[in-house]
Formats: sequence, C-alpha cells, structure tokens
Amino acid sequence: MSGGAAMPPPAFPMRPIGIVRSPYTDRAQVPRGPGATHDAEGVLEIEPEFEPGLTDIEGFSHLYVLWVFDRADPPSLLATPPTDDRPHGVFSTRSPARPNPIGLTVVRLLKREGRRLLVHGVDMLDRTPVLDVKPYLSSVPAAEIRRGWMAEAEARRARDDDRPEGSAAGDA
Repeated sequence: MSGGAAMPPPAFPMRPIGIVRSPYTDRAQVPRGPGATHDAEGVLEIEPEFEPGLTDIEGFSHLYVLWVFDRADPPSLLATPPTDDRPHGVFSTRSPARPNPIGLTVVRLLKREGRRLLVHGVDMLDRTPVLDVKPYLSSVPAAEIRRGWMAEAEARRARDDDRPEGSAAGDA
C-alpha cells in the first residue's frame, strides 16, 4: 500500500482469565536484582467460566503465567535493570515499563484445588490480572541458552565483589 494514509495498528482486546493472590502488595516488596529468588507461594484464581480449561493441568510441574503489569510506570524503550548500571533496550530486560505491559513468569505448580492453582515462585503483585496459563515445556538444552548482556553484568559484578575493600577499579 503506497501513498495512502497509514492504517492504525490492530487492537488485540484481552480480558483476564483470573487474578493472582500474592503476598506482595507493593512493587518494592518483589525481589529483584542480583541473586533475587522468587520463593513466594501464591494462588492463581481462575474465573469460574474458564475452569474447564484447567482440565489435566495437574500433570505439569511448571507453568508459564502471562499477566498484566497493571501498576507499571509509563512505557520507556530504555531501562536500567537492577543487575546493571547501564541502560538496555526494554526488549532485552524484564522491565515492567513496556509498550505492551505483559509479564511472563514460570511458576511451579504445587496443587490444583478446583479453579485455584497453588503455585511457588510468584513475582507478581496481589490481584494482578492473569491473561493466560500454559504448561512449561522447553526443548532448548541448558548448554545452548545465552544470557546476553546479563552474563557480562554478572561477571563485572563478581569482579567488583572479589576486590578487596578500598581498591580502585584501575589498581593492579
């Protein structure tokens, strides 16, 4: 198409299939940065109309949870993550301030109770809208996974942590 007016981008209306019940009520409570572990347990409360979609989910150990950063800052294309001191493109980070505020988390499924999925590893705020749940399956061998800029930032941080107190970066 040439010479005509630009077509508006398509909209993809979505509605939550449920909400997260989490111990986190404030963004500052969610562990982030180097060494952060996600050990919190929570519940994915699925709306009654979607309960049949949970049939046979009990056989999976882990789940992908797609959710909405409903309390994120406005989008920014650059983000400085807690694991580094320099900005990176938002698409190479897990920043919540994204053009489409969609979160992705892998959780361990502990148990299903009807339409409630008890999970381990939540990093979402309480009452976060859930868009979808899928079984976690990966065919990528661990040896083939690359960590991009994060590997460099982690190595830099490890070097800095190994320096004796009071030594400067240029000291030999």
